[in-house]
Amino acid sequence: MKSQLRKKTMENVSAITSKEWSKKTACINERLFSLPEWQNARTIAVTISRGLEVPTRPIIEKAWGEGKEVCIPKCDPDTKRMQFRTFQADDQLETVYAGLQEPIIEKTHEVYQSQIDLIIVPGVCFDPDGYRIGFGGGYYDRYLSDYKGNTVSLLLECQLYDHVPHLSHDIPVQMLVTEGRIISCFS
Repeated sequence: MKSQLRKKTMENVSAITSKEWSKKTACINERLFSLPEWQNARTIAVTISRGLEVPTRPIIEKAWGEGKEVCIPKCDPDTKRMQFRTFQADDQLETVYAGLQEPIIEKTHEVYQSQIDLIIVPGVCFDPDGYRIGFGGGYYDRYLSDYKGNTVSLLLECQLYDHVPHLSHDIPVQMLVTEGRIISCFS
């Protein structure tokens, strides 16, 4: 079921023209930047997007421009755990498994959960309760299990379903931001 939903969603997203894509993702960013959770955050955790994900480069640059600290995930495929590390320049990045860009340990330092005000949580499919289907590693659910700050996911309306399957250990995000609306999730 999850893999079918992932596939259907990626087909829907890939059908969007580049002009529509730019317009929709700009709307998503405007909504994100209007949130008090964004405005009040000193430290933002976000991924380096790729492919059909909402682009995070404009978000990173906006955060830098506002004097916020940006941190990005470093995943350990052996333990299935991740940590967030500072990100201040592109020369701190390396390409790892599956083409992901991650921070270089020697050029960055760890940012602890208690220091992160807002995590922008990636995913493929979402429902209005904040549950999501990610890319299958479970890294975020493990990380969010004891995280106390704010969480938001950015998505296109075509990635939103009435219900996505979830398990007891899945952690919903608090808020969804699409090109058309902001959804507060109260699971």
